[in-house]
Amino acid sequence: MGGILTTLIFLPLAGMLLLAFVPGSNARAVRLVTLLVTVVLFLVSVPLAWEFEGTGGMEFEERAPWVPAFGISYHVGIDGISLFLLLLTTFLAPLVYLSAWNAITSRVKEFALFYLLLHTGMIGAFVALDLFLFYVFWELMLVPMAFLIGVWGGERRIYAAVKFVLYTVVGSLLMLAALLVLARHAAEASGSLSFDWADLVGTPVPRTLQMLLFGAFALAFAIKVPLFPFHTWLPDAHVEAPTAGSAILAGILLKMGTYGFLRYAMPLFPEAAQAAAPLLAFLALVGIVYGALVAMVQDDVKKLVAYSSVSHLGFVVLGLFAFNTSGIQGAIYVMLAHGLSTSALFLLVGVMYERRHTRLISEYGGLARPMPLFAAFFLVTTLASIGLPALCGFVGEFLVLFGTFRVHPGRAAIAATGVVLGAVYMLWMFRRVFFGPITADANRNLRDLSLREIVVLVPLLVGMVVLGVRPMPLLDRMEKAVERHIEMMRGDARAEAETPEIRFVAEAVDSMEEAR
Repeated sequence: MGGILTTLIFLPLAGMLLLAFVPGSNARAVRLVTLLVTVVLFLVSVPLAWEFEGTGGMEFEERAPWVPAFGISYHVGIDGISLFLLLLTTFLAPLVYLSAWNAITSRVKEFALFYLLLHTGMIGAFVALDLFLFYVFWELMLVPMAFLIGVWGGERRIYAAVKFVLYTVVGSLLMLAALLVLARHAAEASGSLSFDWADLVGTPVPRTLQMLLFGAFALAFAIKVPLFPFHTWLPDAHVEAPTAGSAILAGILLKMGTYGFLRYAMPLFPEAAQAAAPLLAFLALVGIVYGALVAMVQDDVKKLVAYSSVSHLGFVVLGLFAFNTSGIQGAIYVMLAHGLSTSALFLLVGVMYERRHTRLISEYGGLARPMPLFAAFFLVTTLASIGLPALCGFVGEFLVLFGTFRVHPGRAAIAATGVVLGAVYMLWMFRRVFFGPITADANRNLRDLSLREIVVLVPLLVGMVVLGVRPMPLLDRMEKAVERHIEMMRGDARAEAETPEIRFVAEAVDSMEEAR
């Protein structure tokens, strides 16, 4: 398995090189080559799931000097935290591209090139173990995503792309400054300059400096999540992006922020993370409730799904800052579930838009009659999104709520209202779109799902069911890595004072985990 991570990083770049020899006028050839590259990318990544041991440490590590004079190396590896996010990225790659087969009709070759470059950036960010290397991949993601929005987006695509770039760049520059300061501080303590994650974790940093550096990292990651109140770029980006861009943005890119918190900000600056936990948990709770309430009043179904992401990602941040195994495992699981269900929702909305060229809920109604198969797929995805048991959304949200309850029952109670509100706005939207009278003549003879659309959606639905009924294979593989991260943060699983009323529950759960 040596070199598999490097292969995954540079395979999309090899695909771009291959596309250079394909005439741009031959759109079909461009599409076939790109689809083949993304399928191979997924197939190459599959053995990681079987060979991964789940020891808690980094596996499949690869290291080589890059800029040794500045302590920068090419160092990549994965653990139980990054494994499934990496597999989610490669899993979505061919499905999302296949969904754009007929939707992207102009500059097909350029779209394919940016799409492949985006995957190099995303995969690299998930496996990088050198902070400077991570920053390079972090910035690399920005360029192709901005072009996907700005070139192939809607009427306000330039505004949305510029807003996306400005928000992300501001946070990224602060993070760059912070990692340079951290590396210099570590060099003064150790005598050698290094940007390696393993060298920097555990480096003693004064509390005041920790707070400043954590703030810079946290701002960059909060914007990418996006955490309230840094979320305002997201609805514009989603609404204006092409369907494939929205799916990959929701499915993968938003996870970069929460992954960054867990991999970098929290273990590098543990005291600051503990001190900032109440504020970040509060912002997460505001995002959960606010995102749900705003989604409820949307008349554009795509914007409704976009605001639902603000609510769902709030659960992830809340789980991370519970500082216990249940909360953090739940946060990772919500990331995976959200990646499947929300990507599928955007693809389903894209199906509606391709047929009617409108996303207004008022323009639909009674679609279950002309499009029964489409309605069935949409229903399952909706139920997965709202956390119905036996589907992917339930496991993660339950673990987040339970992990949060162990340290702060009030936060868990507030977050639970977000689950209820999520069911309200999603089911209300589904009823208005698919049931009742057919409100427009154009809806009477709409074509149901094509074979290509079924091929795209079936794997996503299978994934939602598998994650709902078989969570333990995933939870077992990530458990030791999560526990290791909690140790790095120098915080016990009960970092905050527990009340006597819930200490019995926490101890009972610990006993169950030990027995298992």
